[in-house]
Amino acid sequence: MSLEKNVLTAIAFLALSALGAALVSQHVFDMQPCAWCVLQRVIYIVILMFALIGLIMPALMKPALGFITLTGATGAGVAVYQVTVASNSLSCDLTLADRIISGSGLDAAAPWLFGVYASCFDAAVDLLGVEYAIWSLILFVVLALAALMTLVAGRPSGRRQTSISSS
Repeated sequence: MSLEKNVLTAIAFLALSALGAALVSQHVFDMQPCAWCVLQRVIYIVILMFALIGLIMPALMKPALGFITLTGATGAGVAVYQVTVASNSLSCDLTLADRIISGSGLDAAAPWLFGVYASCFDAAVDLLGVEYAIWSLILFVVLALAALMTLVAGRPSGRRQTSISSS
C-alpha cells in the first residue's frame, strides 16, 4: 500500500471518528452543539469525502490531499474562532456558522446530525480538562499537516541525478 493510500485511510478514519465522537457526545452524554460545532461536523464530512475520493480514484489522490490540507486549515480556523470569540458569546444567532447551517438546509434535512441546539456559550464544554473545540482544532491541524506532508513527500526533490560513466 502506498504512503498516500495509508495517509488517506488514516485521515478518513480520524474524520469519521471525530464525527462519531461528536454524535456520541450529543446523543449519549447530552452535550448539545452550537452552530460552530455543527459547522465543524460539516468540515469533517468534507474531509472524509475527499479522503474517500482519493482512495477510490487513485488518480485523484494528490488533489484529494491538497483539498484535505485546505479544508483542514479551514476547520482549524473555525475552531480557533469558536474558542476565541464564539464561546464567549451568549448567542450564535446570525453568525456566519448559523447562516451556513440554516441557509444550507442541513439542519432541517438531518437534525440529528446538523441541528443546532445550544448557544456558543453553553456548548463550550471540557473533555479531560480541555475545551471540546480545542480538541477539534488539534485534530484539524493533524489532518491538514498529514495531508500536506504526504503531498510534499511525494514530490520530486527537483535535483537531477546524473550518472558518471567511466570509459
